[in-house]
Amino acid sequence: MAAKYELIKNKIKEEIEAGDYRIGAKLPTESELMARFSVSRFTVRRAITDLENENYVYKVQGGGMFVDNWRAPVATSGSTKLIGMVTTHIAHYIFPNIISGVDRAVSKQGYTMLVANTHNDPVRERKALLSMLDNNVAGLIIEPTQSAFNKENLDVYQHIDELNIPIVFINAIYEGLDYPVVKQSDEIAEKHLVEYLFNKGHNKILGVFQVDDLQGVRRMNGFIGAYQAKPELALNSSTIMYRSSDPINMVLGKIEQYLKVNQEITAIVAYNDQLAIEIYDLIHEMGLKMPDDISIVGFDDYLLDEYVKPKLTTMTHEKERMGGDAANLLIQALNGEKVASVDYEPTFIERESVRDIKEGH
Repeated sequence: MAAKYELIKNKIKEEIEAGDYRIGAKLPTESELMARFSVSRFTVRRAITDLENENYVYKVQGGGMFVDNWRAPVATSGSTKLIGMVTTHIAHYIFPNIISGVDRAVSKQGYTMLVANTHNDPVRERKALLSMLDNNVAGLIIEPTQSAFNKENLDVYQHIDELNIPIVFINAIYEGLDYPVVKQSDEIAEKHLVEYLFNKGHNKILGVFQVDDLQGVRRMNGFIGAYQAKPELALNSSTIMYRSSDPINMVLGKIEQYLKVNQEITAIVAYNDQLAIEIYDLIHEMGLKMPDDISIVGFDDYLLDEYVKPKLTTMTHEKERMGGDAANLLIQALNGEKVASVDYEPTFIERESVRDIKEGH
């Protein structure tokens, strides 16, 4: 079954070819077409954009839409090919690397990029998505906002689906949506990190996880799963959960209070390397030493991991590769090819932030 926008496009095209609208004639407004076909503004815009590309319609700024000289030969110079990317951050943490991977891949195929960030705020995500539609992007790469429970913008994604605009998600995908996603096996990797700590003699471990994103939920599940596999240690596990909107000082305050009350804790598993480095400062301020008093592991292999002391033990994140793979999948989808999701297996990186207490080291 044809998409709604295709039905509208074909109907207007038939009317133009039949002479109902002569060359140079003014077409109905977007609002009038919305009322006539009982569809959204975005559906009408997609239909009109296709008609513009096929030389049937042209727009006059502030003046409306008119019938173009559709009988004239169509120039083959090519139109701008624009890919939209919506992420939670742009110039922050690992995101510049991901965006760079996307940019290199789309540039090779003659596409340009339009990037927007949401700061993990659903309101900003909505504005970003609507802006992308206004700019008539050919396809979208999305890092979802508060992916663990945000359902505020599913209506916009439904509009995007109606417009047949392909999407590739990165890191996670909203429940109920069916698009390819490029992500990591966070749960398996986090379980491996905790098992590594067990092997180093650490049984009483504190896990600190951001739980409004699915990456954090998956990593917390891996933490819990490692303990479930060792029932004799299950009561030794502890977790602190927080949201991306929580001030970092509040999160660190909870960690500090927990460590003061539970001095038997020997290791901390941080949601990501960014949080782990913040915890480094907290441990120093508390007068404790790493890894002698507290061992720490992170996740994502952030650029600064090798420059902090002690160097941080972590799991990799396929930053540039993720961006490049997401872009290539999107371009394949734009070319009408069938695409499948990608799931990376992170690599463990052992550095200096964990003490081997089993051997008394």
